[in-house]
Amino acid sequence: MEQTFSALDRAHYYLFTAALIFLAVMVVLCLIRAIIGPRIADRIVATNMMGTMIMVIIAILALMMHEGYLVDICLIYAMISFLAVVCLTKVYMGVYRKKKMEEAKKHDRD
Repeated sequence: MEQTFSALDRAHYYLFTAALIFLAVMVVLCLIRAIIGPRIADRIVATNMMGTMIMVIIAILALMMHEGYLVDICLIYAMISFLAVVCLTKVYMGVYRKKKMEEAKKHDRD
């Protein structure tokens, strides 16, 4: 059975493919920022952005492949990404506070 695609279906396919390529490039750029970011806050934001873009990639794939279960995977990934960013931020804030307290103690001794 041969399947014929309308012009609108082809346009959607090309648009989705271009969006996937663009998002893949952006994920790589965010990965580079997460690796070489000068501050930890930059790394956390880059990690959050990567998670968001991967969710969009999964959603686009769900549309292209007509698979509803990918939307469920996208929602689960959103929850995991949110928890990861919260944990990273909590660790960062603990390290930041400890560093500030050590600086304050050092300043009080001088």
